[in-house]
Amino acid sequence: MFMGQFQHSLDQKGRLIIPSKFREMLGQSFVLTKGLDSCLFVYPNSEWIVLEQKLKALPFTQKDARAFIRFFFAGAVEAEMDKQGRILIPVQLREHAHIDKDVVVLGVSNRVEIWSQEQWESYNAKAALSYEDIAEKLDLGI
Repeated sequence: MFMGQFQHSLDQKGRLIIPSKFREMLGQSFVLTKGLDSCLFVYPNSEWIVLEQKLKALPFTQKDARAFIRFFFAGAVEAEMDKQGRILIPVQLREHAHIDKDVVVLGVSNRVEIWSQEQWESYNAKAALSYEDIAEKLDLGI
């Protein structure tokens, strides 16, 4: 399971150091794609296969299903870590997530999320205000 929050910066070539805690679980290659809420999602290949099967099961006759599948798969790239634990984030994905330099890398259960630091701080501030209300609506039993 991925968990935790780490701050890093992109180098001049658009490479990001993956936190060492996540490297083994991700493996040498994995999938990087456009995420929701203006971030990037990173899936180990095993999780990507599970997600791919779920998305393939959606009815292609539904407009929303087609749109989501296009968005998700068209933005996906196979990523590989170099010997220093860095990945290259393609320009189109950096643009999607508004990433220039400073990023926050989050562990979110079965995936890793990559956020621009500014986007994360804004999202997190808003979410913190409704955290308890959301928990109550979800009836988590905790």
